[in-house]
Amino acid sequence: MSYFYPFVHRVFFFAWMISLGFSFTPSANAQIVGDVFEYKIKRGDTLLGIGARFGVDAKLLARENGIALNARLYIGQILKVDNRHLVPQWRQDGILINIPQRMLYLFREGRLVAYYPVGLGRPSWPTPVGRFAVRSKEVNKEWIVPKSIQEEMLREGRQVVTRVPPGPDNPLGKYWIGLTAPGYGIHSTLYPMSIYQFRSHGCIRLHPDDAEALYSQVKVGDSVEIIYQPVMIQRDDDGKVWLEAHRDVYNRGVDSWQEFLNAAYRLESLPRLDWTLATLGLKHTEGIARRIDKVMPEKKEGGNDESATVSQVWSRGWGCRDLPGLVLLSRAQLKADQLAYWGVAAHRVLVQRALSLRGAS
Repeated sequence: MSYFYPFVHRVFFFAWMISLGFSFTPSANAQIVGDVFEYKIKRGDTLLGIGARFGVDAKLLARENGIALNARLYIGQILKVDNRHLVPQWRQDGILINIPQRMLYLFREGRLVAYYPVGLGRPSWPTPVGRFAVRSKEVNKEWIVPKSIQEEMLREGRQVVTRVPPGPDNPLGKYWIGLTAPGYGIHSTLYPMSIYQFRSHGCIRLHPDDAEALYSQVKVGDSVEIIYQPVMIQRDDDGKVWLEAHRDVYNRGVDSWQEFLNAAYRLESLPRLDWTLATLGLKHTEGIARRIDKVMPEKKEGGNDESATVSQVWSRGWGCRDLPGLVLLSRAQLKADQLAYWGVAAHRVLVQRALSLRGAS
């Protein structure tokens, strides 16, 4: 029953907003990058490394492939990889980085031209949020170690270094894109498996291949915006509604449900939403774009239409946990939708009645 009451409360919340005459304006159509594909294991592969390269959490990779997180992979093994992400609603030229999403996007003339998974600052040393610009570009940059990192080295009992020349020991790698935020930049890394993690001292790490590709596409003066948007909801051209939810990794006090409601408020497709799938998406924060609309009938080869159930959708993408709650909630949803409908109708009748009585007086 713990699923039911918050769910009904939110349905009535939307019904109340509609009854008060709020207008729902559509957001821009969903833009989804990535895909669902099969990956063949090569020598040296690990779940962490695969996740870092494609921008997907290693725990999700393990769960979707029915293996343990520390399972030994063998050459030729086939893994299913789902690395679909929603592109934040931003159409300026330049670089956009969404911290919870751990993704970097490059726009030119209002169009997305490239995207890459990135490694970002640890919670105790966060990547800054704000609007910046590309200040400099350097190949084989010498690393001038900041005082704060020197102090960390001292505290941890490591040898304190003040400068690291270009070469195989330089953590900046080959390509450096400096930002107007002092001391911060986008750079390649010696530790590719740290990509799609929060392990840096605030800088933005890229896989060496991605750093080379991005370096050739940006110029000094390009805009760089770093945002903190853990919850995104968008609708595509076919009317499908997509949710991507991430952890509030920097503990900024983000209310995921409130973020979801604020975003859903801007959609004109509220009747399409499946509140069960929305609840599960926000609960599990997988960091992958998932459909949360009510599944439409699917045309089968024999010519018969068959609607996929909520539990079938869950088993396809999100595993098999919480099925009893899903069954309860999927049955409750129709009742709640009906209650919300009649609640709106009753509210309008009462308002009209009150207005008529005021006019009569």
